Amino acid sequence: MDELFDCAVIGAGPAGGSAAYHLARRGQRVLLLEKQSLPRYKPCGGGVSPAVASWFDFDWSPAISARVDTIRYTWQLGDRVDAPLDLPEPIWMVRRDVFDHYLVQQAVARGAELRTGAAVVAVERHGGLWQIRTEQGNAYRSRTLVGADGAKGQTARWLGLERRATVIGGAIEVEIEAPVPEPHIAHFEFGLVQDGYLWNFPKQGAHSIGIGSFGRRKVDLKTPLARYVEHFGLSLDGVVQHGHPLLLWKGPSRLHVEGAVLAGEAACVVDPFTAEGIRPSLLSGCLAAEAITDALAGDPRAYERYSERLQSEWGEDLRWADRLAAVFYRFPQIAYRVGVHRPSATRTMGKLLYGSLRYREVVQRAIGRLIGGGATAFLERE
Repeated sequence: MDELFDCAVIGAGPAGGSAAYHLARRGQRVLLLEKQSLPRYKPCGGGVSPAVASWFDFDWSPAISARVDTIRYTWQLGDRVDAPLDLPEPIWMVRRDVFDHYLVQQAVARGAELRTGAAVVAVERHGGLWQIRTEQGNAYRSRTLVGADGAKGQTARWLGLERRATVIGGAIEVEIEAPVPEPHIAHFEFGLVQDGYLWNFPKQGAHSIGIGSFGRRKVDLKTPLARYVEHFGLSLDGVVQHGHPLLLWKGPSRLHVEGAVLAGEAACVVDPFTAEGIRPSLLSGCLAAEAITDALAGDPRAYERYSERLQSEWGEDLRWADRLAAVFYRFPQIAYRVGVHRPSATRTMGKLLYGSLRYREVVQRAIGRLIGGGATAFLERE
């Protein structure tokens, strides 16, 4: 007879790790399935708000690679602006192999059962239970399920939730081992790529450099990335480039079925303005664990309430982020001159990333500053 779990979590990224940790902490028998061995490399800028620490009861320090308190902006590699974030704590910079594995270790310490090298190939519902099969031929049964297998995962399709409101963006990222002269500074470059930006985030002894485009147009990412890397006196020779899609939030979606929820990028919680994904993924994992626990206790609306809560606590704010992105990336040079050049803009963005300010509180004013009297008409059209 296959083992029976209270919840099976597919994917050991921030959302899956978060869900597994909080479920195990609540005394549920949790199975965490990850297709790769851990720790595993994951392309990601790795910026994380320290505010996430309040959602967990352990010390994150071993998983933090660097701390950033200043942003350096450039426009087409010139017109440099240095701006302090002016936050209670610096923004964390993490390596995803370390960060994700550390979170999973906390979940295992709480009692979650981890299976790595376990690529899921089928998920089916029978008799009120989920039947899960892996590529290796292993089979598991679970009362509930969390799909946290990212942008390329198949769980959403297996659950019949593939029609989510989303925009597919794209990114290429590299990690170059080299001394970082100013490890407290994160770099953002605008003007070299349409509908997006380039970044260079410091890690311990390495530059995490990437380029992302968050619009609907196909754009050349490789040429600007190479130029940006050269700007720092570095080279792409021998460096592996990792390209991947981004599932950007585009509106409320149904994220549940009876007995299961989607979390993390599988739930399209990525910020359409900044492409921030780690913080919302951790939050979705927390909310998923709460919903699963309530469902197992007999709450008939637990799954539906999960979709509603993720929309109200994150998605509603992303509606405003989407509006800001539409204007910012439509008029990037104006946005850089009118917005980025203002010290208050960076302080505001820092508070947004930190979680002490919400998009809904500032976006209408910001758009009004960018396009003047046309902002109201634009917002009404949207």
